[in-house]
Amino acid sequence: MNSIFSRRTMLRGLGVSMALPWMESLRVWGDEAKGKEPGSQAPTRMAILFSGCGYHRNEWWAKGSGKEMKLGKVLQPLNDFRDRMIFIRGLYNAEALKGNIHSSQTGNLLSGAPLAPGGTIKSGTSVDQLVAQAVGRQTKLPSLVLGCEKANPSVHKNYSMLYSSHISWSSPTTPTPLEVYPALAFDQLFKDKAQKGDRSVLDAVLADAKDLRRGISQLDQQKLDEYLNSVREVENRIEQAGLRGELQGWRPTLTKPNIPRPKDGYPQDIVEHMKLMSDILVLAFQTDTTRVCTLKLNNDHGTLRFPHLGVDYMIHHLLSHNDTDDWLKVNQFFLEQVAYIARRLDAIQEGERTALDNSMIMLCSSMLNGHHDASQLPVVMVGGGGGKIKGGQNLDYLGQSDRQMCRLYLSMMRGMGVELDSFGDATKPLDEV
Repeated sequence: MNSIFSRRTMLRGLGVSMALPWMESLRVWGDEAKGKEPGSQAPTRMAILFSGCGYHRNEWWAKGSGKEMKLGKVLQPLNDFRDRMIFIRGLYNAEALKGNIHSSQTGNLLSGAPLAPGGTIKSGTSVDQLVAQAVGRQTKLPSLVLGCEKANPSVHKNYSMLYSSHISWSSPTTPTPLEVYPALAFDQLFKDKAQKGDRSVLDAVLADAKDLRRGISQLDQQKLDEYLNSVREVENRIEQAGLRGELQGWRPTLTKPNIPRPKDGYPQDIVEHMKLMSDILVLAFQTDTTRVCTLKLNNDHGTLRFPHLGVDYMIHHLLSHNDTDDWLKVNQFFLEQVAYIARRLDAIQEGERTALDNSMIMLCSSMLNGHHDASQLPVVMVGGGGGKIKGGQNLDYLGQSDRQMCRLYLSMMRGMGVELDSFGDATKPLDEV
């Protein structure tokens, strides 16, 4: 049995038949310094960010490795994180090459599954949702699915535009609901205070205790009362230890929001919209409300405009068709969102590591550039994945036979504690990730 538990895992697993010494044996953060067993570690989180239509084909590149890595202009917002990032070249989804349009290249981006054409909706369960199904019971929300552009339900060249609007799929026929309103995303995190994971240990077992009491002897009822009193005593000790800075197991560094609830409605300012969604992602990880998040910065074949960049004469999709300086500005704006999230997470200390060290953040797109080139996909990752990922790498799989994008997903799932023999068209993970 894994002996590293968060308090919320303890709540999920706690039953009245469990012996109290089991609870008292939970490791404590900081015990390493006292010569005891290694302390509990903060959990690993996974975030996948997406921006549509690819990037400037002359400026998406990396050379060298580590802190000396040279980055193309698109990636320069990540300069400060070169020793903690991985640039990956050459991965692709074979199924995405069949339609050669935006929808057919996006709908299976996180699954590698075949897509149904003709307006029918059928893809594959995405990597984020498979992870959420496995680890989501440990948090209030199994996953958080955010976006900055509303879904488009139309059909384009024989494929549903819902494929372009969603990268997260709960099942092959169900795109995961995409939250584009910051206030409602915020409410998902904090509005319901009576969630099971937020109750006390004793409150969590009271319902089971009442049911059990009806069918046991008076002597066993007395034993049950003694057990419940012991639970309360342990909980009080945990609370007092927390006040003294001695954490029982792992606890998030933040239990309440440190930003105000966003205003209702749909933000018209794309800068503020993306910043709010990025802040909510960070807040969700910092409060341990979820450990899995996708953030779709825009739709593939999207219609966003960027007046703050002086680029207001053409929508995002049309801009992508030419590798202009304006297109480069838009690309850098998207990369700045990744850098902002990384910087925020890196400022959160969790024991000897930061929240960035305990996270894996991936940015991807459905094509290498706006010329619909999906023969290789642009991928960059930032974060240490809980100490499992080596940063400063520049990986090139172009020309190799086994360069399925789904190999990366197998690696990411493994980093989240989810072991699968295969996923999509891949049967082995990337050893380097």
